Amino acid sequence: MHASPLLQMHRDAGARVTPTHAGSLVLTHGDVPSEYRAGREGALLLDATTRGCLELRGGDAPAFLHRILANHVLPLAEGEGNANLLLSPKGKVQAWFDLFRTGEGFRCETPPGQAEPLRVALDLYLFGEDVELLDVTEQFAPLELTGPLAAEVLGKALPDFEAGSGGTQSLSCEGSTVRVRPAEVAGLTGWRIDTEPGSTAALWKSLLAAGAVPGGLVAEDSLRAEGLRPRWGVDASDDVYPQEARLDSAFALDKGCYVGQEVVAKIDTYGGLNKQLFALRVASEDPIPPGTRLLRTVEGEVRDLGLVTSWAWSFEHDTGLALGYVKKRHQEPGTTFDLEGQGTTATLLAAPEA
Repeated sequence: MHASPLLQMHRDAGARVTPTHAGSLVLTHGDVPSEYRAGREGALLLDATTRGCLELRGGDAPAFLHRILANHVLPLAEGEGNANLLLSPKGKVQAWFDLFRTGEGFRCETPPGQAEPLRVALDLYLFGEDVELLDVTEQFAPLELTGPLAAEVLGKALPDFEAGSGGTQSLSCEGSTVRVRPAEVAGLTGWRIDTEPGSTAALWKSLLAAGAVPGGLVAEDSLRAEGLRPRWGVDASDDVYPQEARLDSAFALDKGCYVGQEVVAKIDTYGGLNKQLFALRVASEDPIPPGTRLLRTVEGEVRDLGLVTSWAWSFEHDTGLALGYVKKRHQEPGTTFDLEGQGTTATLLAAPEA
């Protein structure tokens, strides 16, 4: 994972940062409740400059990607995009990213550190096609904005911004080109905004001046946990099926053949998920470590029925919230589990409506 070009600026502003977490270097800018409220009521600005970016160019790129990716590719017009997946032949998630069509080809915007693994994985499916794979992560330094006032903030910082546009907008900010496109941010609808890495600091300041509130990983995790949205490498990885991790928006059941399609279709038709991601309200305020087992006594026997993948403080529930995989037949809302070794319990919450 490459370092954020804004790291020193954040430190100078008094932010708490961590140089090792794969999601964001910024933990908080000092007021987590205000950062959380900005995501719910205002405009929350996040440093997403550690994300990766892979470009695909060449005449065969559209057909190549449509043949192997789990979501639609060919119908995308220039500037449009979607969440997408590369699956294994057994239907497990190999990569999860945002795909956008550009004038030159396509961009795959990945979680931090995942552009090069995606390039290697895609290259395995190339057999002489006119497709060029370029890791352009070092030229990619996006910011992310979400919240009910996010569009208003973008309009103030970027006067040519059109809130109703569903695709990528190329705008100008202090002489630099800025690309704005819809994207999921902290489990909410939002925008990803990027410009040349050397201009990212100026863009950050412009968005703050327009009313955005700077935030970090702690508030981001609170929002996504409440929305039951996984983080790649934490709650979702290459050992899960997309339906288990609730990545339904990243694959299309009405799309033709692609790698892993048969398995995805069978799960949709016949069920068969042995586990699925859920949020659980924890009965204490203490953080719960990843890997904690979910235990429950069934017919006099203590059974291992799942595990915790991440924990966040929930302002909505005023307690800790754990995300974890729960085995089938134990997924009824209100079901309570013992958290192994933690001296407390967790109660399963109903999944938000899609």
